[in-house]
Amino acid sequence: MAEKQEVDQERCPVEEVALVVPETDDMSLPVMTFRAWFLGITSCTVLIFLNTFFTYRTQPLTISAILMQISVLPLGRFMASALPNKEVKVFGQWGFNLNPGPFNIKEHVIITVFANCGVSPGGGDAYSIGAITVMKAYYRQSLSFLCGLIIVMTTQLLGYGWAGMMRKFLVDPVEMWWPSTLAQVSLFRALHEKDSPSKGPSRMKFFMIFFVGSFLYYALPGYLFPILTFFSWVCWVWPHSITAQQIGSGYHGLGIGAFTLDWAGISAYHGSPLVTPWFSIINTAVGFIMFIYIIVPLCYWKYNTFDARKFPIFSNQLFTSKGLKYDTTKVLTPQYELNEAAYDNYGKLYLSPLFALSIGSGFARFTATLTHVFLFHGSDIWRRSKSAMNSIKLDVHAKLMKKYKEVPQWWFLILLAGSTVLSLLMSFVWKEQVQLPWWGMLFAFGLAWLVTLPIGVIQATTNQQPGYDIIAQFLIGYILPGKPIANLLFKIYGRISTVHALSFLSDLKLGHYMKIPPRCMYTAQLVGTIVAGIVNLAVAWWMLENIENICDTDVLPSDSPWTCPKYRVTFDASVIWGLIGPSRLFAHGGLYRNLVWLFLIGAVLPVPIWLLSKMYPKKKWIPLINIPVISYGFAGMPPATPTNIASWLITGTVFNFFVFRFRKEWWRKYNYVLSAALDAGTAFMGVLLFLALQNQDIDVHWWGTEVDHCPLASCPTEPGIAVKGCPVF
Repeated sequence: MAEKQEVDQERCPVEEVALVVPETDDMSLPVMTFRAWFLGITSCTVLIFLNTFFTYRTQPLTISAILMQISVLPLGRFMASALPNKEVKVFGQWGFNLNPGPFNIKEHVIITVFANCGVSPGGGDAYSIGAITVMKAYYRQSLSFLCGLIIVMTTQLLGYGWAGMMRKFLVDPVEMWWPSTLAQVSLFRALHEKDSPSKGPSRMKFFMIFFVGSFLYYALPGYLFPILTFFSWVCWVWPHSITAQQIGSGYHGLGIGAFTLDWAGISAYHGSPLVTPWFSIINTAVGFIMFIYIIVPLCYWKYNTFDARKFPIFSNQLFTSKGLKYDTTKVLTPQYELNEAAYDNYGKLYLSPLFALSIGSGFARFTATLTHVFLFHGSDIWRRSKSAMNSIKLDVHAKLMKKYKEVPQWWFLILLAGSTVLSLLMSFVWKEQVQLPWWGMLFAFGLAWLVTLPIGVIQATTNQQPGYDIIAQFLIGYILPGKPIANLLFKIYGRISTVHALSFLSDLKLGHYMKIPPRCMYTAQLVGTIVAGIVNLAVAWWMLENIENICDTDVLPSDSPWTCPKYRVTFDASVIWGLIGPSRLFAHGGLYRNLVWLFLIGAVLPVPIWLLSKMYPKKKWIPLINIPVISYGFAGMPPATPTNIASWLITGTVFNFFVFRFRKEWWRKYNYVLSAALDAGTAFMGVLLFLALQNQDIDVHWWGTEVDHCPLASCPTEPGIAVKGCPVF
């Protein structure tokens, strides 16, 4: 075993990194071992299955790679003790050792990199699989499996190409520290370095205790007592008041007073709050409070903005002018395009007030991101663009990584070119199904290339990823109106390839911190991406073909777990931006035309923060005011509900402020382990409940299985609007 190389080079100036990341490297440790390949591919497969499975549920759950990070440790050590120390030859030439020694930390990291390919964006959110689900479940389109596979694989491999191009800007600089990776680095060290003597159980014992507890407990909110997901007690106190239920409903209102006793409800949309930095949580909280408790109530009750009182205050549905659900089949041609005559006859499309304002926040978030990155990071990006990379001052981690062979840029460019060619080929072969012409594909690629860097800077410094889904769909909606499938495809190529790129870049930073050879990282990410893409589509395809009426809320019973709220919003977006088109909703004469002003407002808001940071450079808290992250406080609603976000904020505050401040030793030892245990227990019980009970139509029906006792929360309050089950004023 080679002696560890100690370095006395310049330390990383980011304090969090300096405290957590080891400043040594042992180059003799084997990385791409048989154990790493076997456990890595297995971890990737299990995670992508779980994440795809849960994304269709009423309360979706994204399982983080921290679950596998902990689970594979005993398995790796078992393989190290059980496998023979034997050389195995393949094809007579290439060989490997089944057991090259003790299970080491670098093997563990590369397994986690494999596993990360099985987390969002592969299966944890409404991305390429969302487009395929909308095409099959909502538009009832006959889509070939091969076409679906090309969509899934090319969006991910395009992202890998972008990641390769952006490495020098988003991985190498010390300022780009990717807070989420520190959770994994901290956990690696905790699992492999000997615990200092302290009170309390070991981390592994703690994990098992809470894993079993979470597993058993989820039988209550997941099956026997679903009302625990959102306890909307305000509705019980005022059972006949529409206003009270609009305020208090956890599912269809502002969720004031509602709370959750379900980890899936807390982590459904923003992931685990235990791994998000406190300053990011407080920025998100500011935006959430402004939006939910000030802006929305004023627009609904005081000003009746956008005819708000004709509709529910919060809903992911689309409506007619009479407050009824909008039937898109009445304005759709057999070629899945807009029938303009039918649309003129049927009437305009309307949104619930919170949904409309959430779209407007997306306008502001996009321009705020560009302005924020230009002002706060523009000079650094320009400096790195102009200078030769070798002349940049390197910290200790970058200097240690210089000892390994770099990945040639052309390796990434080949993947980028190959996926581009396949995507363009799909536009010709399945022209009628995908609707997006070849030049639309190229436009999407250009948009992705343009915005990956500024959004990456935000994520690398705050752990939040401002989206621009709305902008992508807004642009193509103007260019190709009346084509909802083209709009979906443009979104996933113009926006989701960026999401994949940022996921890959985060992993590259993890490898940078843990001193994994770059070529090993490239191999693990590429293989994991291919495995994840195939399994992702296979699981989704099976569910869409075998779960009766999946995603169809008009047919499913009210307590069905298969209502697909994430994909419902993806469908709604395809109708708003693709089928109807932004020119009818946001141009001159459109009901929502004033929301377009938020593009300008978002662009201006970061300017005073930047000026204050220059005027008072000693006040370090001023640059932490992050307008894109503040606007993230009302991102994702719907499908996320205010109660989901409020619960996430409260939980994050408890652990990352109070526990961190007053019980720091406990936080250091157990915080990330607790997050992984809650994820794991909830996920495995959810799958078990489906396979053993729900898939066999063994259901329980009683008061506690009615998910929301607020029937009036979805009622309009405009006089003369008649909706079934609601009083008419």
